[in-house]
Amino acid sequence: MRTKTSLGILFAILLVFSAFTIAGTSFRTINNNSFGTGENLVYRVHYGLLNAAEAKLIIRDDIYTLNGRPCYKIDVYGKSVGVFDMMMRVRDNWGTYMDTSAVVPHKFYRFIEEGKYRKNEIVEFDHYRNLAITKLYEKHDKNLLKKELSHEVPSNIQDLVSGYYFLRTIDYTNLKTGDIVSIHGFFDEEIFDLKLKIRGRERLKTKLGKIKALKLQPIMPDNKMFDGKNSILIWLSDDENKIPLKIRAKMFIGAVEIDIKSQKGLKNPLAID
Repeated sequence: MRTKTSLGILFAILLVFSAFTIAGTSFRTINNNSFGTGENLVYRVHYGLLNAAEAKLIIRDDIYTLNGRPCYKIDVYGKSVGVFDMMMRVRDNWGTYMDTSAVVPHKFYRFIEEGKYRKNEIVEFDHYRNLAITKLYEKHDKNLLKKELSHEVPSNIQDLVSGYYFLRTIDYTNLKTGDIVSIHGFFDEEIFDLKLKIRGRERLKTKLGKIKALKLQPIMPDNKMFDGKNSILIWLSDDENKIPLKIRAKMFIGAVEIDIKSQKGLKNPLAID
């Protein structure tokens, strides 16, 4: 993964706590009452009062079929705004086709435009053979295949997008401050391990109103972007939806925040004071 700071990576912060594996060779069934088709979440990315970007998480209205399985199609869009758009234009699209019952990905994709940088990638997951097949395409032609790589992966591996939605199916009721959630995923040709610490619960002031929130803290490995292993805080709505409400990241270039702007299509009412 590039170590160069970019707004595209900031959008990935929304997703950095994604990807779980559970032992087994057949498709599991996950009880999900947290999300469904038609959900649309919009976020503001900013340095203090200065807007830097906008991000959207969208579950499409239709159900798609891949590998004979019904799937949600989920897209994450990120684009720079204002002066940041003039400095370095960002137009990113990350997405997944995610099994509606097993909550695992069948196909992951990312089409990246960040300044002069381009990356076009599709990863196909074979859950019967525990394989992830990565297809890399030419920078300026999404249809021209450049390289194909195959990797063995654990059962029920997730990508960066579908893993976040699996995270929303977890019952946090009995988790206490200090508890650790271990996360495993496949990204950029690697299987990674990440741990999240439960930091407590609070009422968070948002543009939508005051909302009960669960606070999580990823324990970050040493890197050239974030300032320390405790540099990120994530607030999820502490209800059945479990949508991300806010992310705060201490970076070497300064503090960045991602705040929810709007929502529609939630499966459950949002508990707003």
